[in-house]
Amino acid sequence: MIVVTGSVTARPETFDEVRRLSLEHVHRSRTEPGCISHAVHVDCENPLRLVFFEQWADRTALAAHFKVPASGDFVRALRSLAAGATTLELYDASRIEKL
Repeated sequence: MIVVTGSVTARPETFDEVRRLSLEHVHRSRTEPGCISHAVHVDCENPLRLVFFEQWADRTALAAHFKVPASGDFVRALRSLAAGATTLELYDASRIEKL
């Protein structure tokens, strides 16, 4: 499984649009093959920062997601609305059944 984390901090005047676009992206992404989960959350310490958490079946599914034109459009829109750089990190993960 591939875990993706990311974040964007909106400017105060762009937060509503960043939130709207983020939810639209999350809902669309959930319908893609290989998407296990896809969510966006508001940071409790910085209410202008949105944090993404995604789980994908494998690298192939994630690569296909990145090739979807709407995904590229989303990233470009966020960059124009963000207060600073966005973050994106990918992790290879496997489930530990029991400790």
